[in-house]
Amino acid sequence: MGLLDVFKIKAIENQSSPDVAATNLAPLPNLNSLYTFIDTPISATYSEFISIPSATRAKNIIAQSIASIPLVLRDRTTGIRLDAPRVIDTPDPRLPGQATYGWTASDILLYGFAYWQIKLLYQDTFRVREVERVSPDRVGIETNANSTMITGYTIDGTRVPDSGVGSLVVFYNPGDVGVLNRAGRTIRTGAELERAAMNYAREPIPSMVLKSNGSALPSDRIAKLLEQWGIARRSRTTAFLNSDINLEKVGFSPDELGLNTAREHIATEISRACGIPAYFTDSPSGSSMTYSNAVTARQTLLDFSLIPICDAISQRLSMPDFTPSSQVIRHDFDVYLRGSAFERAQIYEILNRIGVMTADEIARKEDMAL
Repeated sequence: MGLLDVFKIKAIENQSSPDVAATNLAPLPNLNSLYTFIDTPISATYSEFISIPSATRAKNIIAQSIASIPLVLRDRTTGIRLDAPRVIDTPDPRLPGQATYGWTASDILLYGFAYWQIKLLYQDTFRVREVERVSPDRVGIETNANSTMITGYTIDGTRVPDSGVGSLVVFYNPGDVGVLNRAGRTIRTGAELERAAMNYAREPIPSMVLKSNGSALPSDRIAKLLEQWGIARRSRTTAFLNSDINLEKVGFSPDELGLNTAREHIATEISRACGIPAYFTDSPSGSSMTYSNAVTARQTLLDFSLIPICDAISQRLSMPDFTPSSQVIRHDFDVYLRGSAFERAQIYEILNRIGVMTADEIARKEDMAL
């Protein structure tokens, strides 16, 4: 064995160490959390959620914002920034880290849980080296008799190990349940309104019945008549009927139903459910943005929408199976809240004058050539 082999970091596929291994044994927050695994009438599906434009916008703003905020490794005592292992920046080496963290944040928001499956461990430290994100709808749980403790997980019905390679890294929503359950009725209502709008777009007149005044028509003739009627209405607004057919209106127009008003109301409710100010999703109730709240919009979004999910991610990555107990993972919010060049120059001028930052440190902070 050569000298380089002694220092070479190796990955193994099926070993674990008790002092750093994660375990699947965890308390179950409450029975409502089971909606991810047991379909209930009040939960909505991911497909229903993303069919609502305001819901998709809210999810993308939250997930993409969190994915864009870098994670840094610091000494827990001194706060000094350290070099983070590759798994922090790129959890799944097949994908950019931003993609993995975007999906993870989305899962925490919508389902209440996010899952990574451990693929590789470091041989020397037995800490996580590579993971793969697993969609929550593929994951099942096993509980004790009282449904108070999760005793194991399954993926696509197959039991996974409790620790080590193949086990799951679980991220918990601070609010116990995700938006798909917390606002299930609202989401389903919104999805139905989108379907109603699509139906009116296909046939932009009130629902109608073609009534035969003569003898009863066979089913194939009726189907052909309705098909030709639908094609004609999509190509022209004027219709002709002979004396054998009458047109009778049934149902209501979109204005009579208040369809547009209902959709606007749902957009506002979706924003509330996601914990995002309504003006971010262009909801009518939040459209009157003033200069003051436009300036503080990022800080508002960070305080009320992003930080809870960011903490769920960073605190899980600060556990012993990812980082030593003397170190901690944190999001670098300074990057997200980065002001304009003029604002940064003012801050640097003050910090330099009081001796907190040197000119060289400012140049490095701004990626300027020294």
